[in-house]
Amino acid sequence: MCFNMAKLNIIKGEINLIIGILVAVGVLICDQLTKYAIMNYVLDNQLILEISSFFNLVYAWNTGVSFSMFNDSGTIGTILLCLVASAIVIALLWWMYKEKNLIDRIGLGLIVGGALGNIVDRIRYGAVFDFLDFHLGIHHWPAFNLADSCICIGAAIIIIHSLVYPEKKRNKE
Repeated sequence: MCFNMAKLNIIKGEINLIIGILVAVGVLICDQLTKYAIMNYVLDNQLILEISSFFNLVYAWNTGVSFSMFNDSGTIGTILLCLVASAIVIALLWWMYKEKNLIDRIGLGLIVGGALGNIVDRIRYGAVFDFLDFHLGIHHWPAFNLADSCICIGAAIIIIHSLVYPEKKRNKE
């Protein structure tokens, strides 16, 4: 009985890991598909498509990191950002492998998939394509994309889960 329970826990852990990886792959695919569709069909050579009084679709390239920081770093900067992001993805995948909790693995999958989506853009275009533009009057939030959203949602899931279920509680699960 004890052997079967141990084997069942191992299988459950492997399934949870597969779910985390599938989330990452799903985010990567959805991110690339939305970017392609917005770039080639929705905007179709328009720089701005007004959707509402607070939201536009825009054609924007970010050569930097979050909120366009380090935007003027050139090819060397793009290569360095790809290398740093790749190292972070590897560390997050290691964390996902070691993590036993499904909720945290899903959060990590969202972050990894988003990071990979932006790495693909940097490799293909030398910059990340951003198209979601929220604004209040003339004050605009920096444009972002689905990958950026998934990174933020994944981080929020992990943070909230760690606050609601501290390590001691999670170890008992």
